[in-house]
Amino acid sequence: MSVFKKLFKQTFVYGLATVLPRALAIVLVPLYVSVLGTEQYGIYASLMAFLILGNVLLSYGMETAFFRFVNKHADQKNQVQSTALTSLTVSTVLFLTVTLLFDDALATFLEFKAEYVTYGLLILALDALAVLPFVWYRANEKPMKYAVIKIFNVCVNLGFNLFFFLVLPGWAENSPDSFWSAMYSEENKVAYVFIANLIASAITLAVLLPLYIKIGFGFSKTIWKGMFKYAFPVLVAGIAFSINEAFDKILLKYLLPENIAEAEVGVYAACYKLGVFMTLFATAFRLGIEPFFFNHAQSKNAKQTYATITKYFSIFGSIILLFVIVYIDVFKRILIPKSEYWEALSVVPLILLANLFLGIYHNLSVWYKVTDRTKFGAYISVFGALITLGVNFALIPIISYQGSAIATLAAYGSMMVLSYYFGQRKYAVPYDVKRIGGYVLLATGFSVLSFYVFKGDLLIGTALLLVFLLLIFFSERREISNILKR
Repeated sequence: MSVFKKLFKQTFVYGLATVLPRALAIVLVPLYVSVLGTEQYGIYASLMAFLILGNVLLSYGMETAFFRFVNKHADQKNQVQSTALTSLTVSTVLFLTVTLLFDDALATFLEFKAEYVTYGLLILALDALAVLPFVWYRANEKPMKYAVIKIFNVCVNLGFNLFFFLVLPGWAENSPDSFWSAMYSEENKVAYVFIANLIASAITLAVLLPLYIKIGFGFSKTIWKGMFKYAFPVLVAGIAFSINEAFDKILLKYLLPENIAEAEVGVYAACYKLGVFMTLFATAFRLGIEPFFFNHAQSKNAKQTYATITKYFSIFGSIILLFVIVYIDVFKRILIPKSEYWEALSVVPLILLANLFLGIYHNLSVWYKVTDRTKFGAYISVFGALITLGVNFALIPIISYQGSAIATLAAYGSMMVLSYYFGQRKYAVPYDVKRIGGYVLLATGFSVLSFYVFKGDLLIGTALLLVFLLLIFFSERREISNILKR
């Protein structure tokens, strides 16, 4: 099997496992929009933003370090695995113990109900304990097991969401003196979102526990120091990424007037979900590509392979960008059925393009990962985070969530450019910049025409999409044919 076919197979499986959990978030948007209202949806979105940061802190870069050290120190593979597992387990248990002691103070400081903060802390801990087992499946090229458990998590989460929002209210109403009635709260529906997530995380960890026995606990101080040294810049980069990805919701909550903040976060977060189509593609691709980068770093044609992969990622990403923009009026009616949320649709083109830039950045980041220069990833990510914070602070008081969308685009665009600039000096890869740039610019131009000039006219938008697809086909048909024959 050629490297491209193997990459495609693994990306498809990891992509399925990644798409479904995020697709769950999309499937649940119409339900949440219908039952929660803009303010409660804003509470959900802002607390989940904090959880994104928490996930990064609790894994502290060990995921990437695990891949690197398992491949780099194959003779000490078992020690690497057990050291990483022990480190993450101990740090997570300590975190949960300390934070639960002060959850009331945290709730007051963050301006959330203490109940929500407790749910969030438990979810963080359970998800952190599942990190290493899932990484083990990826590192040992067991994508099917990884995918099955991830999909199982999705099914459990979806099932409990449907129960809490569609079944429980009826049971409570029909039996006013029953256990179900006592369990149901009309005024606190957003809590059920967190409870469903918590149950799914707990059951998933239980399924993964046998892998704890297989890997085993153990600790090598020398290996841990090396892993943490490698992981620390990844942690810094992860914190910066969480700022880029989630802090817009947090800053909107605290920078806007209190009487409109939660509602503004709600409409922004709902429309932001339409950008998830690009995020799904980019994340699935990254999960498949990261082990591939490390495993083929010593191959004879590694750099040319990386260049080809990046070009086709850019092509598919550009198609997704244009496709979503052309049919945005269809997607909004399906995914965001309440028209009161549509006022924030103007952020969708910016978010889609920003996530395309982020995906290209992940492809370009191969240079600092395979050369052990992860500190550059931290530098670039911190620069992006500074742009995110600066632009949000400057624009949110003036143009609300429009400023947040502009900040996201500026941050990811600058990170992409910086990574390319430094990468070509440290680990030059022959990227086809003209074609990559041409496809992205053309897709962006057609998107502008469809969204802003022709105001979502489906006939004209579809024509633009077909023209774009034909241009790609005639430009790339020969190379695609050669790849498929390998």
